[in-house]
Amino acid sequence: MLPQKKCCFYRSTPRETMAWSQSVDTLLANKDGLAAFRAFLKSEFSEENIEFWLACEDFKKTTSSAKIASKAQKIYSDFIQADAPKEINIDYHTRNHISQSISEPSLSCFDDAQRLVYGLMAKDSFPRFLRSEEYKELVNKQQDGNQKRRLPFL
Repeated sequence: MLPQKKCCFYRSTPRETMAWSQSVDTLLANKDGLAAFRAFLKSEFSEENIEFWLACEDFKKTTSSAKIASKAQKIYSDFIQADAPKEINIDYHTRNHISQSISEPSLSCFDDAQRLVYGLMAKDSFPRFLRSEEYKELVNKQQDGNQKRRLPFL
């Protein structure tokens, strides 16, 4: 269930909230959409996917070569290595390729894994999020609130 934060938590307009259903990219690009999706994944015990995706997005913005190595190692130990605390579901080939390149990481070393996780979220988690009661309630509450603002007598 999404956090019990009514009108003031999600500041997106009803139009923006409805737009989240257009694509995973639209959802992830919106701060409130990302927060709602993250809460949904947490409720399904699969938040490691969004956490990994976000860690990769942050990693790709790294400019210091010293930080590249330390951030890559952190992502690897948190998400990639066998029995990692937040181990993501990727195939052996991708995991093995990352394991072999982690000693000299590049900004693209997690790209294949990030693509796989994005695909899982887009094909599996995202449609479930859109069908969830939490998303439907959020859209309905915003529409109701928007209608009441325009029609103060309701």
